[in-house]
Amino acid sequence: MIETHVLLIVLLAAALHASWNALVKGASDKLVSMTAVVLGHVPFALLALPFVPLPDAASFPYIIGGAALHVGYQLFLFWAYRQGDLTQVYPIARGTAPLIVAACSVLIFREALTTLQLVAITTIGCGIMSLVLVRGAQGLHNPHGAMLALVTGCFVAGYSMVDGYGARAAGTPVGFYAWETILNAIVFSCIVATASPGTLRKTVRNHKKIMAIGGGASFVAYALVVWAFTQAPIAVVTALRESSIVFALLIGVFFLKERLSLVKLVSAMLTMLGALMLRFSK
Repeated sequence: MIETHVLLIVLLAAALHASWNALVKGASDKLVSMTAVVLGHVPFALLALPFVPLPDAASFPYIIGGAALHVGYQLFLFWAYRQGDLTQVYPIARGTAPLIVAACSVLIFREALTTLQLVAITTIGCGIMSLVLVRGAQGLHNPHGAMLALVTGCFVAGYSMVDGYGARAAGTPVGFYAWETILNAIVFSCIVATASPGTLRKTVRNHKKIMAIGGGASFVAYALVVWAFTQAPIAVVTALRESSIVFALLIGVFFLKERLSLVKLVSAMLTMLGALMLRFSK
């Protein structure tokens, strides 16, 4: 059974994660807002470093690999948000991750998961993935947005596994993530500076609020998840984190004025059911 405090911390991380995604989606210039969130990680990471140990050398390859996967995730998430709604892109991107992580955990890494945990993870993943049936504002399906979201989900699964095992090897979850996110910001900034000259300067000058709020929420959210990876099976934490879909749906409907459909409602209920099952699984 997952400990109650671990469950609550992951749910808090889920709410924070949905919030910064909504901030990016709701912004008029999504590249600037995404850049602001990534750069906004750095001050929080630097503040954390004096209070945590240096990660063990065994975790250095994980830091490098994880940073590369995070960059891929951020780029594909940006492209996906240019094509689809928050309530379509976000759920599909997140829904694939728990299924992939669970499969890899059992088949490749031989991590023991109970039958109820597997059923709960599958329930969450399928519930979220059902949102591929959601139609866009014009009443049409959006296959391009869905495909970009699907690729984004593969990056989510990849960095979740790398970060989970990396944090365990590092011996300091927050220290591990702080160094990883600094490297992530450096690589992402180089890409943005090359592809869109002037964006970095514009971001730093005019979007300090997004850097502080979005970057802070994103850093804290994932630092909590990385810590949770060391307390419970990676597949369980990944699936539970995806309860953020419930928060994303609420934000999309009440703040971004996106339409609430029966499919979205059923998906949210299935996700909540899966999270409840994980709470009582042994």
